[in-house]
Amino acid sequence: MTKTIENTIPSYFKSINQISREKLGGLIKEDFPELSEGTITVYLSKLKKAGIINNPERGVYSITDKQIFNPEINQNLKKLYNKIHKDFPFIEVCVWNTKWLNDLMRHQPFKNYTIIEVEKEAEEQIFNAISEGNKNVYFNPNEEILERYISSNIEEVTIIKNLVTEAPTSKNNKIKIPTLEKVLVDIIIDKELFAAQQGELDFIYQSAFKKYAINTAKMKRYAIRRNKESELEKIISTILAND
Repeated sequence: MTKTIENTIPSYFKSINQISREKLGGLIKEDFPELSEGTITVYLSKLKKAGIINNPERGVYSITDKQIFNPEINQNLKKLYNKIHKDFPFIEVCVWNTKWLNDLMRHQPFKNYTIIEVEKEAEEQIFNAISEGNKNVYFNPNEEILERYISSNIEEVTIIKNLVTEAPTSKNNKIKIPTLEKVLVDIIIDKELFAAQQGELDFIYQSAFKKYAINTAKMKRYAIRRNKESELEKIISTILAND
């Protein structure tokens, strides 16, 4: 796994609950000497907003006991992403697999999808390029296609769909993936595609909030872009009420 500030921060708090800003900055500088003081300050601000670290008092930081969402990028995802990035270097794309949701569910789906999200104008180009060397590739499948073909006994399915502008993404091992905040919002929107998750939405959200550091502000901004703010607010309120 690539060493990043996000996955290194927890090691600084193994033997101590709180660290001064000065000491924390020094520890980060030791591991990432290429970073300037200003860049470190920006990173700390982002980690605080993401709920990964806390700032209980001025000049002091502590850490939450929740994990950072860091899913496994399998070889198939790497291959697909690298091909697209090589052939279409200026097209924004992110990739993921629905199996990333499995550890948040009670019942495991019998099928997982590889999802490739690309900016709208490039969808058909990417579909044609990926279809040349892969079977069972679908472009924005509707409910009928999902039920008739994709839900049948096909082991590997790749789905290409639109990447909403300004959707929250992150880099994992140089591969652009959706953040957990984006995935959680998407599964309440694309009900046909994520049919296997619909019966467990509340449980998925409860599991995610208990296990991972989640930036609710980021979720809400994305939900507003997808016109699902009220539905997201309802789910989060239910989670908080049952916490």
